[in-house]
Amino acid sequence: MPSISALGTVAERAAAADRDRRLAGEVVAELTSAGLPRYFVPRRWGGAEGGFASLLAKVAAVGEACASAAWVGMLWATHGRYAALLPEEGRRELWGGSPDVRISAALMPPAGSARPADGGWRVTGSWACVSGIDSAQWVLVAAPEPPEDGGRVRVFAVPTGAVEVADTWDATGLRGTGSHTAVVRDAFVPHHRSFAQAELMRGGDAPDLARCHTVPAQLVGGPLFCAPALGAARRALAVWSRWAAGKTPGGGSPHRDSAAVRETFALASAHIDAAGLLLERAAHRADTAPLTPALVAGNQRDAAVAAELLTDAVDRLFRTGGAHVREGGGELNRLWRDVHTVASHAVLRLEPVAAAYASAVLDADAVARSSTASRSR
Repeated sequence: MPSISALGTVAERAAAADRDRRLAGEVVAELTSAGLPRYFVPRRWGGAEGGFASLLAKVAAVGEACASAAWVGMLWATHGRYAALLPEEGRRELWGGSPDVRISAALMPPAGSARPADGGWRVTGSWACVSGIDSAQWVLVAAPEPPEDGGRVRVFAVPTGAVEVADTWDATGLRGTGSHTAVVRDAFVPHHRSFAQAELMRGGDAPDLARCHTVPAQLVGGPLFCAPALGAARRALAVWSRWAAGKTPGGGSPHRDSAAVRETFALASAHIDAAGLLLERAAHRADTAPLTPALVAGNQRDAAVAAELLTDAVDRLFRTGGAHVREGGGELNRLWRDVHTVASHAVLRLEPVAAAYASAVLDADAVARSSTASRSR
């Protein structure tokens, strides 16, 4: 994937994406040519079967140019990982012509309904917040089977030609993601374009799957979702630093001579660095560490804490910057909104993550202590 310096169109169109609530076609093409949709596609179909640490770095780099583009690109990569769980014929249908297939998704919470039909299912429903759907070629949606058939949730791959898009996305931040509502009206989905959502949550177990396809969704969701905010916060620090180097009104001393400005710089830059280290460690563990409940909970914790650090950092920059830095249409304003919107995502909320982490680690510690005490008797 090109470096951030090569993603000129993404940076140039960032303000337009925020204003227009969608990514320009040139940005979509640049993200596609940069290899994000094919990132987790199996090598058999021309994909990269990439690693999580590398993707985190790439998404954060795109986030420095445009958080909305980074969010959509990250999800296109992630959804290719999910689609790799389809049966062989389904993978062939998606990637037989090219691995550069853009896939949007709406998986949590499940919605709509799926009724058994000859050779597959009839899927109906509407799913909100489907990022990048205007530029996608396929959409993954999660829907429950009828209660009499077990009520299990399944994931269905639906071509966008069978999907209506309702213009519903008008959020405070990440406005360029075009996360509108997908509406499916009684579409037929054959068996080979579906799999159980439980497989996604636990990770695939087919023998031909690479490591990136076998890890649980919750292990990597938080760190990857936080990556666009990491890039946006780094960019916010650079924008603010230019202001700090300038002089106070009337040609006075530089802003950086103020003790308050220096303190803001020290704390904000340290928090951004700390968030980056937490996310990088989590991504590296996802690539290499043995899969355990404690590892999943630890990665969720690190991502949620990183989101807290990043919002604190951009809050400090926003409060300390001058009036012109905080202008409604200014870059720092957009970056502040984008970071806060990323941090508001359910997978990055600290309270439920803290509960899961305490349960996984403290309960495990209690069991280990009890076992040790029993052996010592």
